[in-house]
Amino acid sequence: MAQFCIKDDEVDIVIGALQSDLTSFLNAWKPIFSRFHLIIVQDPDLKGDLTIPDGFNNVEIITKADIDKEVGSSLTTKLFSGYSCRYYGYLVSKKKYIISLDHDCIPAKDDKGVQVNAVAQHLNNLGTPATPFFFNTLYDPFRKGADFVRGYPFSMREGVPCALSCGLWLNFADLDAPTQALKPAQKNTKYVDAVMTVPTNAMMPLSGANMGFNRELLGPALFPGLKLTNEGKFRWETMEDVFTGLCAKVVCDHLKIGVKTGLPYVWREERGNAVESLKKEWEGVKLMEDVVPFFKSIKFPPEAVKAEDCMLEIAKMVNEKFGADKNSVYGQAADAIVEWVKLWKK
Repeated sequence: MAQFCIKDDEVDIVIGALQSDLTSFLNAWKPIFSRFHLIIVQDPDLKGDLTIPDGFNNVEIITKADIDKEVGSSLTTKLFSGYSCRYYGYLVSKKKYIISLDHDCIPAKDDKGVQVNAVAQHLNNLGTPATPFFFNTLYDPFRKGADFVRGYPFSMREGVPCALSCGLWLNFADLDAPTQALKPAQKNTKYVDAVMTVPTNAMMPLSGANMGFNRELLGPALFPGLKLTNEGKFRWETMEDVFTGLCAKVVCDHLKIGVKTGLPYVWREERGNAVESLKKEWEGVKLMEDVVPFFKSIKFPPEAVKAEDCMLEIAKMVNEKFGADKNSVYGQAADAIVEWVKLWKK
């Protein structure tokens, strides 16, 4: 399976806007973004118009009114509030590939001081095969200058399509609140020039802050996550992404498509307070002790041949495992999955 070139008109860049003024963010990315169509989804709770600088002519802005018109106000609140607004962009895109970047991310520089083109690296990851069934100890064998190691079966060297590219970031470390509170000075300053395929049956968290994916292969599996019971008081998007990543990974494993992680890096600005975050995150920390064993136990039936089929099976299994209480976190998640798949089919 050879590398292939992804054309610019096959790509949408989706941005979830939780602040009104996007001037500095967009200007930082202008040399990279100018070639692509942008979908900017405004957080339904954000009032007023967005500020978009000059020079961005291929931009689609989606507001709460637009989302309400298509899905109804109840689903807008249920599925697309806060950082989850970005998922509406995934839903309405008509392109094969999506690059998702948050507004607190700007281009990073590599270990030689050269600015990283995160979009190009995501597309390179998605345009080359993944190797989930046999780990290559020299990382991604399809990168320039790399190859398969001694002992790697020739029958498996063709690889499988890469459906998800998970990027990293410098500066603000991707830590949970307890770790941040204990190590407030810890930063991620090391640029590691590596990409690897996540092995089959290995679970992983996910962040929509810096990722790319094949919408046709995986789109329905990237759903607007699990809402915690305190969502009305606190916005805790971390658990939504983590739950989404677990869904996406088990779907990729079943469909025999791959996930890559590593490059590209972005530079992420500081945000939040670890001690305050700990108050809201504890519910999610406890939740993970239930959901990870659940996802590791999932076995899909042979008739689940698409991502949307797998998601509906997950909804059934959630109800069977945790009970069908519609007021519980799990019952609400199962309902949300069904609604999400309906929207994709529509």
